[in-house]
Amino acid sequence: MRSIRIRASREYDVLIGRDASLALGDEIRRVCPDAVKALIVTETNIAPLYLDGIKEVIDEAGLDVSSYVFEAGEKSKNINEIAGMWNQMAEAGFTRTDIVIGLGGGVTTDMAGFAAATFLRGINVIQVPTSLLAMVDAAVGGKTGIDIPKGKNQVGAFWQPALVIEDTAFLKTLPEEVFTEGMGEVTKYAFIMDEKLYSVLEKSGGSITDELLEKIVAACVVDKAGIIEEDENDNGRRQILNFGHTVGHVIERDSGFTKPHGICVAKGMGIIIDASVREGTLDKDEAEKMKDLLKLYKLPVTDEITPAQIAEGAMNDKKKRGSTLSVILVDKIGNAVIRKMTKEEFLKFLSI
Repeated sequence: MRSIRIRASREYDVLIGRDASLALGDEIRRVCPDAVKALIVTETNIAPLYLDGIKEVIDEAGLDVSSYVFEAGEKSKNINEIAGMWNQMAEAGFTRTDIVIGLGGGVTTDMAGFAAATFLRGINVIQVPTSLLAMVDAAVGGKTGIDIPKGKNQVGAFWQPALVIEDTAFLKTLPEEVFTEGMGEVTKYAFIMDEKLYSVLEKSGGSITDELLEKIVAACVVDKAGIIEEDENDNGRRQILNFGHTVGHVIERDSGFTKPHGICVAKGMGIIIDASVREGTLDKDEAEKMKDLLKLYKLPVTDEITPAQIAEGAMNDKKKRGSTLSVILVDKIGNAVIRKMTKEEFLKFLSI
């Protein structure tokens, strides 16, 4: 089992490996020795697969464990579900030494983290991601939140977990389309900062063994750890992690959150790559290599959304500061740049 240390405002470990979740009870006692109660937050697709097993592990650690199960999907990522978690913890008499455990994909880890960040002004959260997207991105770094009609993740808090346990055995039960969605975030790391990861993904030919999968997950977590340590609150370099997201979030929102996040991010990257080539800031051959990698992992690189729709929707993006938007571009594989643009400049960039 691999252990990666995240050095943020709160230091914690990310444990990665097959059957890593079996260590959850011992790890809870190590990082949260005063915990008495635990609330497992999960959703209807994950609960039948893993909830009983995780409950058993926590029971053996001597904690009083309960669960909150919500309907799977981005549409559940709202304040009503968070209120349900708050109420359940209040009724159970949770105190500041107790814990929330997020068991699921990115929607679950975002919601579990936000519920923990806001209940009693902050209690511990332990993330146990079950999807590739959550392992390489959502569960690590302390971003938590919910959606509102105007946009994705518009309400939330920075709240670092006490621990992240990434059991790669969970990934073997993922439907193919959910695994593919996660590759949208994996390829992002290759494009923005990790040329070595790009080479690994290219050489694999789209086929990933169990051993390679663990290495890929660890590489992405190491990449993200370095950025978090430099810019925990997303005011500088951490913004490069949003490559493809400014466009992708608009596509996702305009679909009524029916299109998967990782697929929308891949489309967003493709749109930005093409615009960069037209502008002359990205070499055409380099761009084709990037799009070929996305296609290798069955990810789309285009969408019917118009430049005007993107520019208008992006004005609700979290990366907006005043009248300018931080647009993330890649000028070569392994290197991202942050460019400030007004709405008009962004529209012009997309329309070239």
